[in-house]
Amino acid sequence: MDRPRQRRGPLRRHRLALAAAVAVALTLALATAAIGQLRAAPPTFTRAGLWFGVVERGEMVREVQGNGKLVPEQLQWVTALSAARVEAIFVRPGATVDADTVLLELRNPELEVQALEAERAVAAARTALANARSTLRGDALALEDSLAALRGQEATARRRADSDAALGERGYVSVDESQAAKAQIEALDRRVDLGERRLATLGDGAKERLAAQSEELRRLRAIAAFRQEQLAALRVRAGAAGVIQELPLEVGQWVSPGALLAKIARPDRLKARLAIPETQIKDVALGLRARVDTRDGIVDGEVVRIDPAASKGTVTIDVRLDGPLPRGARPDLNIAGTVEIERLADVLFVRQPAFVQPGAAMGLFREDDDGLHATRTNVHLGRLSASTVEVVAGLREGDRVILSDMSKADDVDRIRLE
Repeated sequence: MDRPRQRRGPLRRHRLALAAAVAVALTLALATAAIGQLRAAPPTFTRAGLWFGVVERGEMVREVQGNGKLVPEQLQWVTALSAARVEAIFVRPGATVDADTVLLELRNPELEVQALEAERAVAAARTALANARSTLRGDALALEDSLAALRGQEATARRRADSDAALGERGYVSVDESQAAKAQIEALDRRVDLGERRLATLGDGAKERLAAQSEELRRLRAIAAFRQEQLAALRVRAGAAGVIQELPLEVGQWVSPGALLAKIARPDRLKARLAIPETQIKDVALGLRARVDTRDGIVDGEVVRIDPAASKGTVTIDVRLDGPLPRGARPDLNIAGTVEIERLADVLFVRQPAFVQPGAAMGLFREDDDGLHATRTNVHLGRLSASTVEVVAGLREGDRVILSDMSKADDVDRIRLE
């Protein structure tokens, strides 16, 4: 007798589905574990687009750099002494002149009239002085003549009085006549005394009056001389040997007193004027040695002046040039200068990375030994120079580091080089 067969289809299908689900879960778990163990590929940078530097050991020269111009040590300004109109211009900028070279000619009719009036005043004062001398001399002669007549009368009266006195003793002349003769003598004595005093007073007054007239004549002569100098100054001369730097005038132009007519400089006596960043000026001092690059040669020099104030982020310094200037050196020539601050013996240093600060700590990518990768390294930097910086810690001699701006790799510690 046959037994009926049991139906197992639904149960078997359930077991198969369960096994498949377990297999999928296991596969996902293994894949997740494998992905977690993988490292992200480092970003790649082209070696040709990066700037590398090698850490060196030895003497490091601390320097600061600045740009500037060559300027004259002595600059002669020629200015207008009075208002005038430009009549003629005989030279132009770039011309070589001597001290007596005539640069231009000005004209002012009012000054010409004033000069003529000053000369007329001098002539009038001279005439007045001559008239005063003549008048005073005549008055003195008249007083002397009158005084001489009085003295003659006095002498006559005295002789008569002596005669009357002698006759009076004999009784030939009365007492009244003798007394009258004495009275006449006394009156003449007083008149002579007054005349002498008037003559002395006239002499003193004459001296004071002539002195005043002479002083007035000297004053008017000084005014006339000044007017003549003003006229002579209208024919403008250089006043110093050199080269014309500026002459900003045209014929017919009107200039005011004190206006600039020309600038004259000696091209063989120039100095360097450099603009040093104010963040680096603290180490610059007078007497430090410097080198100036004129694009045609290098000239040694010495810092002789430091501006006390900063302007637009820089401080101006002057460098006296010791050696001969290269050919082509002239005022206002653009230059670059380097001031040597100190020399550091036996230190680690490297070319300046981007955005470096003295005494700061920063991360630099150091090239790995395989030459295919670079790893970020914390580096402590020290003193700063114009193109190099001292390495205090974090690098060794011979290490190659990337000096370019690596801000694009701020979120990684390792990069690939190709």
